[in-house]
Amino acid sequence: MTHYLVTGHTGFKGAWLVQLLAAAGHQVSGLALDPVPNALFTRARVADLLTHDLRVDIRNAAMTATAMAQIAPDVVIHLAAQPLVRESYRDPRTTWETNVLGTYNVLDAVAQEGGVQALLVITTDKVYRNLNRVAGYREDEPLGGVDPYSASKAAADLLTQSWIASADCPTPTAIARAGNVIGGGDVCAERLMVDLVAAFGADQDVHLRYPQAVRPWQHVLDCLAGYLTLVDALLAGEHAGEAYNFGPGAEAFVEVGEVADRVAQLWGTTAAVVVDPAPELPEAGLLALDAGKAERELGWQGRLDFAETLSWTVAWAKADAEGGDPRELCASQIEAFNAMRPPR
Repeated sequence: MTHYLVTGHTGFKGAWLVQLLAAAGHQVSGLALDPVPNALFTRARVADLLTHDLRVDIRNAAMTATAMAQIAPDVVIHLAAQPLVRESYRDPRTTWETNVLGTYNVLDAVAQEGGVQALLVITTDKVYRNLNRVAGYREDEPLGGVDPYSASKAAADLLTQSWIASADCPTPTAIARAGNVIGGGDVCAERLMVDLVAAFGADQDVHLRYPQAVRPWQHVLDCLAGYLTLVDALLAGEHAGEAYNFGPGAEAFVEVGEVADRVAQLWGTTAAVVVDPAPELPEAGLLALDAGKAERELGWQGRLDFAETLSWTVAWAKADAEGGDPRELCASQIEAFNAMRPPR
């Protein structure tokens, strides 16, 4: 049994990842801040699946190192971050400290622990210097970032690359970059699917800031399966020091406005989609990843197409609204996902 430590396990992706790992029979521990109100972590009783459930601010180096020593994991997946673009404008200092200094503290704690067999650092599709082009970005292209979130995650990515190249990195380490993920149970403010579910569930109009913005829409389980495929490669002694994109095919590069319309149809609501004029904070208009390297070198492919990604997300949310148990809803979708074979 492999012991996994997930930093940021109280967040949306972290809560799904803990459940996915537990379903595979692994021992799992977590290190994070408190979950936000109504979080999937709380509602799905994810804490019940954990060996250690520690509340640590990764900006605190001493606490992070102490927690790492207490947990003594085999594998570390570093998800903890300040993940929101608009929040990064409101509080850039916390964003920079969490995403850069916090990442350094996790890397340093892993090095001090000494027994970690594999480390995966999660950054984002927004680390790339965005030229608003149609073609997806490849792993060897320049990093950048204008808003504090994107820039801080690019800095964390570069920090990890520097760490990997240094003599201070005894642990096989890789970087995973992924874009917009959706799925049941997300409650994070200012995310499209969260806003859609809240509005349509109450039969209210939904307000969009950037209806023409294009995003690569990927189900959270497809993204997490990519992360675990890369971890398996590290444990097998392969692909250390590499960065990999995990994203959907071109058919899932869809405008925000179209996503809203299709979710409204799936929900069966007559509520309208309203465009708010003159957004005050800039966000990328077009952003896509090229996941060809992961497909070629790791044998990873997404299992859910765009229509399935939306339908699984809406089905979870509707079942939840009708009184379904969030843990059971997650377990059912994990079981169905694991039974699927990636397309060839």
